[in-house]
Amino acid sequence: MQIVFALIFISVGLALFFLLSFLWANKNGQFEDTYGPAHRMLFDNDDELNNQKTEKKWK
Repeated sequence: MQIVFALIFISVGLALFFLLSFLWANKNGQFEDTYGPAHRMLFDNDDELNNQKTEKKWK
């Protein structure tokens, strides 16, 4: 029976840890830009190609 109480205590502690982590991330603006990362992923190679072209011009 003691192990049941220990597991309940650990699970509640873990749930509180995740809740506090979420609230901290939300407060610091982690979830503000939901539109940008999806488009950066799609057009990521274009930036690399442009950087390579400008580096070749200046060398």
